[in-house]
Amino acid sequence: MTTTPKSPISKTSVPTRPLGTTGPAVSALGLGCMGMSALYGESDRAESIATIHAALDAGVTLLDTGDFYGMGHNELLINEALRTAPAAARERALTSVKFGALRTVEGGFTGYDGRPAAVRNFAAYSLQRLGTDHIDVYRIARVDPDVPIEETVGAIAELVEAGHVRHIGLSEVGADTLRRAAAVAPIADLQIEYSLISRGIEDKILPTARELGIGITAYGVLSRGLISGHFTRDRELAPGDFRGFSPRFQGENLGRNLDLVDRLRAVAEAKGVTVAQTAIAWVLAQGQDIVPLVGARRRDRLAEALGALDVTLDAADLAAVEEAVPAGAAVGARYPEAQMAHLDSEH
Repeated sequence: MTTTPKSPISKTSVPTRPLGTTGPAVSALGLGCMGMSALYGESDRAESIATIHAALDAGVTLLDTGDFYGMGHNELLINEALRTAPAAARERALTSVKFGALRTVEGGFTGYDGRPAAVRNFAAYSLQRLGTDHIDVYRIARVDPDVPIEETVGAIAELVEAGHVRHIGLSEVGADTLRRAAAVAPIADLQIEYSLISRGIEDKILPTARELGIGITAYGVLSRGLISGHFTRDRELAPGDFRGFSPRFQGENLGRNLDLVDRLRAVAEAKGVTVAQTAIAWVLAQGQDIVPLVGARRRDRLAEALGALDVTLDAADLAAVEEAVPAGAAVGARYPEAQMAHLDSEH
């Protein structure tokens, strides 16, 4: 029988999964750290560090970040968290870093830079901010349309050869780009949105990744809180929270999407677990080559997410989840139109 998470988080042995056939073994759940620095409004630095410490203590080894999250703030935060963690936990931690996004002083996004010289430059700054001599998995956040993916991946491969990077990853690329990149150098994993209400990768991208032996790190497994069971129809978002511009959180779209959550809640309650645990467990059940990233910013949310590891969804459970939230049932695109244009995975 499944169990609900304990609080406070206790030490445990989180199972591991491989990042593809060439990548490292990592915890079956990774911690996405973006929200600790950007895009969800104000965050509590002390609680963020405590959450990273709790994740490491619980057995989470994969920490995901981007050099543009808070203009380097997130990498510095991870540096501090690792520096103040017990040595054994620090040594187990693996960093997954995205690069390439170009920002303005005001925080806007102006494109992506995948030129080899830029790759080396971004890496040098990340290594300094993280306070480490290597990055475990390095990936461009979005494909630079002006630079062939072969050149970008080739530059990361040179960093691997030099010992500055251990493994090459990709982010939000389509099946064709995945093949082109894999022809240049071994690709450990593809980081891409995958959840009950974002299932576009199932048609071509996931089968291609599996054919090539490339793992999936799935972000957005709770759809930015939309299917967490905690988001309400009358919630007022904080200034700077990008969900205020996200199509799935707008007007009638929000109401219809939360109707799906209510249906999922009925399945979760019958199982004796939470909505978030059910949604995460569904992603975990899609294959041993998929590692969900949970964007917990607080220890209580982390504890709930870790509880998903104790949830086993059998065939009847999976059928009930699918009936509650059928593929394609969500309303609204997963990003605003301007950001969707940058997604190679959507073309």
